[in-house]
This record gives sequence, structure tokens and C-alpha cells, in this order.
Amino acid sequence: MSSTAVGLGVAALLLAVPAVAQEVTLPTRSPRTGAVIFRAGGYKPRIDTEKALNGKTPYEDTFGDTSLLLVEGELQRFFYQGIGTAGLGLGLGYGEKYADAKLDDGSAAADKAALKVLPIQLNAFYKFDYAAFRWGIPLVPYAKLGLIYSPWWMTKGSATEVVEGGKGSGGKWGWGGTAGVSFLLDVLEPRFARDFDSDLGVNHSYLFAEYTHADVNNFGGKGLNLGSRRWMFGLALDY
Repeated sequence: MSSTAVGLGVAALLLAVPAVAQEVTLPTRSPRTGAVIFRAGGYKPRIDTEKALNGKTPYEDTFGDTSLLLVEGELQRFFYQGIGTAGLGLGLGYGEKYADAKLDDGSAAADKAALKVLPIQLNAFYKFDYAAFRWGIPLVPYAKLGLIYSPWWMTKGSATEVVEGGKGSGGKWGWGGTAGVSFLLDVLEPRFARDFDSDLGVNHSYLFAEYTHADVNNFGGKGLNLGSRRWMFGLALDY
């Protein structure tokens, strides 16, 4: 065998070794199938906007001009991934508000009044993450539209006595639309993001802000109006 042939063989082997090593060590992303979302924000039900109250403001009279703290979790399933991502989400929230109960003469009672809500939402969503994954633009706008059912219960408050005929619990149907924008955290620490994926299966993580318009009053029916206009902030994890 000639020295030229041996030299060519060695050169080919040396070129092949880095190529194989590169193929083995290249970081890969696990398949995305859905997301887990956590968010919180102020929630002020539109109880006092009910026309049947004739100008009365039972919510403000009991709780003042302040919001409940609402926390929510949502599980999303992706059904389309191409020019953006689309799918369905199921969310569950909890909010509560306490205040001094009022006696008939308007003075404060010894007990506390409490309003608690447990909104459940099924929504369809779309997020334009194509630019983030393709061009590295970290802002991801998105929108959601969904059906809401909100169980509620209240103790020693005037709102249900005025609006719901004294009932202390119930449930309201409605709908909600949300628009928001997420910031892709991967761009801040790409290596950590890859480790997060390889170790825990979390493809991407985001911080987000969103605005929700919700009408939860049995689609225009009478009684307690649990609709709201609210900002929410949170963390989203694609998996």
C-alpha cells in the first residue's frame, strides 16, 4: 500500500472522529406536547353592575373598592405546531375576600363576611412562537377564548342577600377572552434551558402578562355577576 493511500486513510479517519463526536454531543430538544401555567392577579367581580340592584353597591359596601387575590393553574395540550402553536387548555382558579360583616343598622358585626370563587375554564388558544424559535425574538404574543363555569359561596354578606335572594352558594356560566405576551426565558441562559430540558423535560419557560375580559353571568341572565376585567401575571412551562 502506498504512503499516499495511507495518508489519505488517516486523514479521512481524523475527519470522521470529530463528525461522530459532534453528532453524539449535540444538544437536542425533547418533543413538545403541552404546557403547565401558573398565574395570579387581582379579580374584582362585577356584582355591583347588575341592573336589578337599582344603583345599590353590595360588593363595595361589604368589601370596599378592592379586588380578590385570584390564583390559577392551567394545563394545556398542543394539537398544532407549525407557524405558531395552538391547542386546548383547562384551568382551575381560586379567589377569596374577607371583610367585616355588617349588621342591619350598618355597623360591623363580630363575624367576618367572605366571598369565595372557584373559576373553571376550558379554552382554545393560539400563540405565535414561530418568531421566537426561528429567529430568536423572545416575545411571544398569544390569545385565548373559552367557556367558564364559576362556583361561588358567600357567608354573612349583603351581596347575595340583595342579588341572589339570600342564597349562600351557586354557580355561574360565562365566557372569557384573553390577550397576552410571554417573554421566552431561554434567551437569558441557553445552557441552563438545555439542561432544564434534558433533566426535567421542560422545553421552554416563559414569564407573561395577560389581560382578560370575562362575562360570567349566565350569558346575560339575572343575578350575581362574576365577570371581571383583570390583569394576570405568571410563569409558563412547555413540556
